[in-house]
Amino acid sequence: MTTTWLITGAAGMLGQDVLARLRRDGETATGLDRGSLDITDAAMVHDAVDAHRPRVVVNCAAWTAVDDAEAREADALRVNGDGPRHLAEACVRTGARLIQVSTDYVFAGDATGPCAEDAATAPRSAYGRTKLAGERAVLAALPEAGYVLRTAWLYGAGGGNFVDTMIGLESVRDTVDVVDDQRGQPTWTVDLADRLVRLGRAALTGGAPAGVYHGTSGGDTTWFGLAREVFRLLGADPGRVRPTSSASFPRPAPRPAYSVLGHAGWRRAGIEPIRPWREALREALPALLEEKKGSAR
Repeated sequence: MTTTWLITGAAGMLGQDVLARLRRDGETATGLDRGSLDITDAAMVHDAVDAHRPRVVVNCAAWTAVDDAEAREADALRVNGDGPRHLAEACVRTGARLIQVSTDYVFAGDATGPCAEDAATAPRSAYGRTKLAGERAVLAALPEAGYVLRTAWLYGAGGGNFVDTMIGLESVRDTVDVVDDQRGQPTWTVDLADRLVRLGRAALTGGAPAGVYHGTSGGDTTWFGLAREVFRLLGADPGRVRPTSSASFPRPAPRPAYSVLGHAGWRRAGIEPIRPWREALREALPALLEEKKGSAR
């Protein structure tokens, strides 16, 4: 039987939600985790694509350890740059569409308004440089069938994330200090998976031009603002969250001060951008709380 969709990095937070969405819709989909497919191995990648013959490949596999990448950029590049290139080359041979999940870190993070899909890239971290290499490899190999979907500030029930951390801290700390000088768009993986699937379907019908799309929620806030909203939705006093600066939490890799992405590109595909972040968080919280209860059992 021909597999319609092939999802790499399927055990990750986003990969799990993409597979769940496809299977709920009755789509034929195969998910491969890191143990099943090492995307840095060109031969393995070509064998997997040849074996499953997907019409759409979604690459959710990535080196996501942002700080570790500063000291191990070559290792991160093999995953984030070479891996997408191997997938793109395999898709050239089979005629599949490829959706490459990327990141806001490809930008400098110093903009004063939402970054458009065609805004100049200027990554300031090793992680950002390696993800940009992956973007370029996909678009170069697949000018008519390659899609880059940039996202940021992801949270979901399938892995560790900021919202999950705040839920945990609310129950054990009187106050929490959170940075208030980084601005972005909290994005639920369920919402991103929905747009990713819609994009793949539009790609198959010719309704979505190849190129770059931005998959983040509407609106924006700071980590401090997000933490306060989590506390509020939990019925806790948002005043227990106190603002601080990035200097209070020094990291090896610089964090973008401004990670707000523009969404005009969705009009090309006839797809609505993702809803406002507060609305999504309100709907997501029960699932996140249930997942946390399950992991504590």
